Amino acid sequence: MIEKYRKAFNSNFKEETYRALLNGINQKFDYTAPFKIAETPIFIPNDLKKRLVDACNDIMSVINQPNFKALTEGAFFDKKNKVPNEDEHSKFVQLDFGICLDEHGTPTPKLIELQGFPSLYCFQHLLESMYQKHYDIPQHLSIHPTGISSLEFVELLRTEIVGDTDPNQVILLEIEPEKQATAIDFYCTANLLGIKVLCISKLIKKGKKLFYLNDECKEIQVLKIYNRIIFDELNQRDDLKREFDFKDEVDIEWIGHPNWFFRISKYTMPLLKGDYVPKSYYLNQLESIPKDLENYVLKPLYSFAGAGVQIHVTREMIDQIKDKSNYLLQEKVAYHPIIKTLDVPAKCEIRMMLLHCEKENTTKIVSNLVRLSKGEMIGVKYNKDKTWVGGSTGFFELS
Repeated sequence: MIEKYRKAFNSNFKEETYRALLNGINQKFDYTAPFKIAETPIFIPNDLKKRLVDACNDIMSVINQPNFKALTEGAFFDKKNKVPNEDEHSKFVQLDFGICLDEHGTPTPKLIELQGFPSLYCFQHLLESMYQKHYDIPQHLSIHPTGISSLEFVELLRTEIVGDTDPNQVILLEIEPEKQATAIDFYCTANLLGIKVLCISKLIKKGKKLFYLNDECKEIQVLKIYNRIIFDELNQRDDLKREFDFKDEVDIEWIGHPNWFFRISKYTMPLLKGDYVPKSYYLNQLESIPKDLENYVLKPLYSFAGAGVQIHVTREMIDQIKDKSNYLLQEKVAYHPIIKTLDVPAKCEIRMMLLHCEKENTTKIVSNLVRLSKGEMIGVKYNKDKTWVGGSTGFFELS
């Protein structure tokens, strides 16, 4: 979006350089990510950065309200998903914005979704370094909008995830982590922070204490869990034998308490207002169905990675839904194909990645993630056989 950098990048782009970038990422952990890594980063100008920051601040002002927990108790549609010992702040917040044009033709963000859950913090760190290594990225551009250095970012993650705890007693918890689409981020995290990546089935429970066996088959007590498990998947894995249940009272500290996955989610959308938020409604609370349904999307409240989202909504579709309390009707966001590529322009979605810093008791924007698309929606199935699409990152101007 910064024209001079976009033009220079496109003019100098070589397919063999992109292949070298992918090889560098694949060789880092002898692992090939199953998702498409985009050929290009994006270059975010100061005016759009300001709007993104303002949008994040607006949304966080609602999340930081003293009554936010009371407002979001309804997010626990199934009480068995509520985990004990909830903390006061979500350690991680992800805010996804589609980039549109305002009435003046200026790029502007519109909130698509939000999550009180970790994202690919460590993989984005690797991706930044690979773009910088293989492409001519100006040194005054950074994926960290506040201007912190890459080293400061890693140390911030270490402070908030590991802290003063022995890294061997901190685990990244998943379901069969090596099979997850985001496994490369787990490998990056283990490499940067020195923590153990563990399947929930490997946890050993003794009273209120949790343990795992290290490579020498010695029991190591777990003191902190960096949680990456999505309840949608866990609830479907009846085949997974495990001693630990999320409802158990255990002597551990959650780094990213599971309850925030529900509180900060699509359920939160109708609570938000402002220039950067589309109108959103709980389907069961609508007095009348809008006549212009072509301007709305229908979303299940409890799904992950875009599952079940309907972009061509009809009255018949709504009438067939038995439990309307599980759905959201949201004003459609008109992504603009704003990223010039070597053929048709790409649309983009920018995830602003936030982290709650315990010492300062403040939630800060620390990084970003970008998804590029030339299809009807962001996602693999809409971008098959297309180039200059997929996962990327945004470089911000710092001056």
